Amino acid sequence: MITRRAALAGLATPLLPLAAPAIAQAPSGTITLVAYAGIFQDNYVRTVVEPFQRRFPGVSVRYVVGGTSAQMLGTVRAQRADPQVDVVLKDVSTSVIGNAEGLYDRITATELPALDELFPEARAVAPGFGPAVTYDHLILVYDGQNLRPPLTSLADLWRPDLRGLLALAAPPNIQGLALTAMVEKMEGGDHTRSIDRAVRKLRELAPSVQTFEPNPDGYSLILNGVVRVATGWNARAQLFQDETNGRLVPVLPPEGSVFQINTLNLVAGSKNKAAALAFMNYALGQEAQKAFTERMFYAPTNARAQILPAALARTAASPENRARMIPVDWEWVARVRDQWNNRWRREIIAASGR
Repeated sequence: MITRRAALAGLATPLLPLAAPAIAQAPSGTITLVAYAGIFQDNYVRTVVEPFQRRFPGVSVRYVVGGTSAQMLGTVRAQRADPQVDVVLKDVSTSVIGNAEGLYDRITATELPALDELFPEARAVAPGFGPAVTYDHLILVYDGQNLRPPLTSLADLWRPDLRGLLALAAPPNIQGLALTAMVEKMEGGDHTRSIDRAVRKLRELAPSVQTFEPNPDGYSLILNGVVRVATGWNARAQLFQDETNGRLVPVLPPEGSVFQINTLNLVAGSKNKAAALAFMNYALGQEAQKAFTERMFYAPTNARAQILPAALARTAASPENRARMIPVDWEWVARVRDQWNNRWRREIIAASGR
């Protein structure tokens, strides 16, 4: 059996390019894609949606901002009797819930030829359902202009000078779930056995946290001078670092981090399944994977995508980053996430006095 670590280890290995399989019949009509907002939307539209529409001029893609992955799941649930969405791009911790509830369709390589180009682990995250479309990992991001000394580790969050200057995304946001596993490991524990150590340590941190619901996100709060440090995702932070001339600085904690996986899901009962599958096939194909990775530093899931080495080095696929990853079974986390959510709400957030 191929593990996530082993599969990801092959991400940086160049492979010979092969032509993407063609969809048998040109699709047409309109599809609705639900995905993330902000900088993700801007760059995904530019590097994936618009090139797809040029390739398939008969198809119009309506990009709808879905909020968090948990909110996207709620949207698809609410529309179950009459789906208004065709494709959902969201994190695996909630997509596996939708798979179990019958909200998303199973997909075969016959329907989606690009599946055969993916790393085995990209298909294994949700066997038979929508595969992984991007990899990322949780980092800390800080204000490089206004924070002295600079942030260097996860343990630095407990520095007295940061009291009131932190923004942490709490569960059900996947950032909070990942942070729980990271803090448990930092404290010498194993999140698969217990999160008691993480809860105790995070309860100590709670009074220093200005918000557990960064709005619109932690990066913006730093740039607006509201906080100095936030949790975030490496891909977005890398791009913001470039666009802010180094003011936003990403830190991969030496204590370890967690891979985050986004999946691409076909909504059960899609009103334009042919066009939806054509879009998914393109988004998982070599051209789109290369363009999006090189623009926004998400690690690719297509094994044949030829990524520039300089871009790949800044992704979750680089050897240095892989070596610090804490293995997390997101399907297992989906089963315990309500327990973790409740503990955050009752024991951590409550301790902040907010």
